[in-house]
Amino acid sequence: MSYHEFVYSNPTKLYFGENSLENLPQELACYGKNVMLIYGGGSIKKNGIYENVVKFLRASGKTVFEDAGVMPNPTLEKLYEGCRIAKENNVDLILAVGGGSVCDYAKAVSVSAYCENDPWEKYYLRMEAVDNKIIPVGCVLTMVGTGSEMNGGSVITNHAAKAKIGRVFGDNVFPRFSILDPTYTFTLPRYQMVAGFFDIMSHILEQYFSGTDDNTSDYLMEGLLRSLIHSSRIAVQSPADYEARSNIMWIATWALNTLVAKGKSTDWMVHMIGQSIGAYTDATHGMTLAAVSLPYYRHIMPYGLAKFKRFAINVWDVRPEGKTDEQIAQEGLAAMESYMRELGLVLNGRELGVDETMLDGIAQGSFILEGGYKVLNKEEIVEILKETLKA
Repeated sequence: MSYHEFVYSNPTKLYFGENSLENLPQELACYGKNVMLIYGGGSIKKNGIYENVVKFLRASGKTVFEDAGVMPNPTLEKLYEGCRIAKENNVDLILAVGGGSVCDYAKAVSVSAYCENDPWEKYYLRMEAVDNKIIPVGCVLTMVGTGSEMNGGSVITNHAAKAKIGRVFGDNVFPRFSILDPTYTFTLPRYQMVAGFFDIMSHILEQYFSGTDDNTSDYLMEGLLRSLIHSSRIAVQSPADYEARSNIMWIATWALNTLVAKGKSTDWMVHMIGQSIGAYTDATHGMTLAAVSLPYYRHIMPYGLAKFKRFAINVWDVRPEGKTDEQIAQEGLAAMESYMRELGLVLNGRELGVDETMLDGIAQGSFILEGGYKVLNKEEIVEILKETLKA
């Protein structure tokens, strides 16, 4: 099947808007008694979300088994722990309450709990199909960025192997439902907030910077990017601006729910390099992407000049008159850099804990992918990483 022939299916049901948690009971009624409640470091207990979720679970007659402490980069050890909890308690539904890492982890548990082999080997190294029982997942989203609430993605970190690997499962692993209340994102610390904003932008760019045809998906992505840039600038000044935060939450979902990838080749090398950095440093995901993006895109720009020119004009409003295509494209990336600095994103890998001794290992751990304008080799990845240390 070529890129221009595709099947589109997304089974996740979304409840969006303020007070959307009130729809949880009708979803809980569709599943058995045993619910595994997964969440992170405890912020949901401070902001009242935990109490409200548990209230609905108890009112629905559910027996709750908690799995707390999911870290920003969920580890293989944590996955094994979650699998044990799920299987020992015959869990009927996994309810993830948190950001993308919590949702990612929940999906990993859902496919791994009944896996007869080591799930790391089977699903993350060999990338085999899921052939065992899958526990349904529902999500209550509290942080935007990953799009994990409406896709099959799941990223797990193996510190022993210095590997951070993302697996995109099929739509049988997508969350059955997700609840998106923009007010839940208001109290997120600025660093995490802007890291999430760039994760969204990177998802769009890595699908946008590929292909040379006149593709409807590219027009959709340009609109998403313009809306993201506009709303994120408002949100960093007024974090409780409902319109801005709701727009960003909606953009994040559509950036990676498989829609805009249809009909496209895609280029995920920024994520491959960023995830490899994360395996070495445990740095915040969105910030690893920010540090890598500009050096990477400047490296591949000559190979996809027409699209970079279009990006500059249609997304950043660069005036093309009297300029060469290369000048226009460079001005677009300069505008992107100014925006990134305005938000306070990390552009220097040293701030994330990267140093020269790690470069070969990070490059070795970056899966080389095809689909973009340039297929990199290990030496090119090292050069890009060196540029991140100069920013």
